[in-house]
Amino acid sequence: MFVSKKEIEIRYAETDQMGVVYHANYLVWMEIGRTKLIEDLGFTYAGLEAEGYLAPVIDLSIQYKAAMKYGQKAIVHTWVESHGKLRTIYGYEIRHEDGTLSATATSEHVLVKKENFRPVSLRKVNEAWEAKYNDIKRSSN
Repeated sequence: MFVSKKEIEIRYAETDQMGVVYHANYLVWMEIGRTKLIEDLGFTYAGLEAEGYLAPVIDLSIQYKAAMKYGQKAIVHTWVESHGKLRTIYGYEIRHEDGTLSATATSEHVLVKKENFRPVSLRKVNEAWEAKYNDIKRSSN
């Protein structure tokens, strides 16, 4: 299974009054991980948007395991959990530098035309990208 990894230095602004990373920042890190995965495969999300497409989140699930704090580094592991005709589910593990699991998550996305938000198959937009996702996906939708 192909897994992209991205290291993120935890900034003070990402923490709450208790000095722990505020939970919503994990969602930002997931987006960073997703972008890195796409780039590691040779594509860009910005390029997809420039062609008139978006991939909004339609479902998200996250489980928090071990708190992260300012001064630590988060390692975001991202992969394609499943990919079907219209939906892609990304999987994530966010880990401490020592490998301790901080969070697990999935996000589900649908590719849509920017002009009308109608779903469209990635195969019709970029066959090479579609083929790559099918090669690396963990399971089918």
